Amino acid sequence: MDVHEKVDLVKQVGEEILTEEELVTLFETKDRPIAYDGFEPSGQLHIAQGILRAINVNKMISANVHFKMWVADWFGWMNNKMGGDLDKIRTVGEYQIETWKACGMSTDKVEFLWSKDSMADDEYWKKVVQIARHNTVTRIVRCSQIMGRSEKDQLSAAQIFYPCMQCADIFHLEADITQLGMDQRKVNVLAREVGPKLGWWKPIVVNHHMLMGLSAPPSDVSDPVERALAMKMSKSRPETAIFMTDSTEEVTSKINKAYCPEGQVNENPLLEYWRYILFEKYPSLTIERPEKFGGSLEFHNYPSLEDAFSKKDIHPLDLKKATIHYVDELLDPVRKHFSSGKPQQLLEEVQSFSVTR
Repeated sequence: MDVHEKVDLVKQVGEEILTEEELVTLFETKDRPIAYDGFEPSGQLHIAQGILRAINVNKMISANVHFKMWVADWFGWMNNKMGGDLDKIRTVGEYQIETWKACGMSTDKVEFLWSKDSMADDEYWKKVVQIARHNTVTRIVRCSQIMGRSEKDQLSAAQIFYPCMQCADIFHLEADITQLGMDQRKVNVLAREVGPKLGWWKPIVVNHHMLMGLSAPPSDVSDPVERALAMKMSKSRPETAIFMTDSTEEVTSKINKAYCPEGQVNENPLLEYWRYILFEKYPSLTIERPEKFGGSLEFHNYPSLEDAFSKKDIHPLDLKKATIHYVDELLDPVRKHFSSGKPQQLLEEVQSFSVTR
């Protein structure tokens, strides 16, 4: 695979890349660059955290990237996930890794690292303090968005130095590329600013798309970033998220209630499922329709589906029926994986925990 083929693969992952020119140079000068993604173990995974993340990671691996997955157990503890119970957080981390195995992530080619194993490392904390010394409290608080918080929230002291630690993670893991969601943009930009000042490097940022929840978009949020955050799928609104072990009945109920106006292609959560997940997993997809309405339609790419839906050639009910079928089919191996043995025990244990925002 040549440089441009690698770059094209990464561009499929990144809704925004800072910057594409730097990415080309990286692949020209480094055979196997390092990328990382980090996650707080904070409950059951929904489809964006499960299947979509697996798709993105696998593409990065295909571009000959050494991918490090940072299991941010201490960060979840600082952010009061699972009621601030570190043992529960670590159990959730094990469950999440099992989920990615079940949904197709090439976990044998991913290096999983736990933040707990770096907390006794003096060099890690030296990086944290260096970053803190070169930034104001105001600037760091502006990064609180990365924790699912806002600048208006009353933050604990732990949550204030959380962004400094996340910024330090990039350099501690020797990551050339940060491959996280758009909601993590502020701290990644902070890393690009502070890295060269401290004699390190400027990491390339590959921000992936945040899949919409199934509810209607907000009517009172106009800022593009804030709007994307308000629309994203969230486990705090479980009725608008498809979870990786949801039953067929739950998948059917949630998708049938989903926001999907006829002919509307912008900010349509079901079309996002087709664009970012279904067409990534299937070479072709069929929407079944009664013969009296023209019969079934087969699609080989997303633009053709979007065009047909915009022209109202596809009714929302037919789109929902097909979405239910394919999403349920993708979840079936995960449900089976968690139906016995250690995975089943992990899932039952995680389900017994109360989820804290």
